Amino acid sequence: MALITRRRAVTTVGAALAGVLAPPVGSAFATENKHRPRPLWRAHAHNDYEHPRPLLDALDHRFGSLEADIYLVGDQLLVAHDPEDLDPARTLESLYLDPLAARVKANHGSVYRGHRKPLQLLIDIKTEGSSTYLELDRHLQRYKHLFTTYAHGRVHSGPVTAVISGDRAARVPMEAQRTRRAFYDGRLADLGSAAPASFIPLISDNWNNHFTWRGVGAFPDAERQKLTTIIQAAHSRGQRVRFWATPDLPGPERDALWTELVAADVDHLNTDDLAGLEAFLEANDRA
Repeated sequence: MALITRRRAVTTVGAALAGVLAPPVGSAFATENKHRPRPLWRAHAHNDYEHPRPLLDALDHRFGSLEADIYLVGDQLLVAHDPEDLDPARTLESLYLDPLAARVKANHGSVYRGHRKPLQLLIDIKTEGSSTYLELDRHLQRYKHLFTTYAHGRVHSGPVTAVISGDRAARVPMEAQRTRRAFYDGRLADLGSAAPASFIPLISDNWNNHFTWRGVGAFPDAERQKLTTIIQAAHSRGQRVRFWATPDLPGPERDALWTELVAADVDHLNTDDLAGLEAFLEANDRA
């Protein structure tokens, strides 16, 4: 009986102390989330897996989108830029899917705590597209609550949105699915096509195939208008836009081009310089 009494006494004292020490509603403790650095949704980590800590470095720099190249080897999806760099230990699961699942669980359902907008994981298929995608689909199904899903005509948002790029043969099996955990990365030729944003939410293309300006001198008016028209057309259909092969060496040319892309509301800026783009967007983009 004495033991029970002591436990009750400790519980009572603990409850009283908790009442004294608990932060009031509206205090600095309660508003901690408001002071976390905002995610940089416009930032895209190109060839993310080549950084010292794939995924983690990009997340530390608050990137909202990142890219992983995959090769189908047997039933494994290995991450590398070139075949000679393939390593059986560097799988899509070990570098991306498992760490993302753990982070989302720790953050109560989101990649960035307090921000429900999905992280974009762009998966660039380097081997034959159809067979690689079908194996990828089997892998994604193991992470039931991680990915944005398309099911029977509707999109159900999840913590991570997988977008499939690379070999174009992936499109056929993807279009045939009534339920899938990935979406298709279109090209400018797909802009205005019959494919809806629920299949092609992202339009990506090579900057140099459509524009001559590289950040030197003034942006030609005709090219600025062309860029504006592209963005308006995509956004009117609920699609986002990304260009690759933009200048990426630090300097005035890169800053000039990034400034024009932000002004035009291009959705993703492509870079291998995580710290450089983070600093630029922090100073120049409040989106």
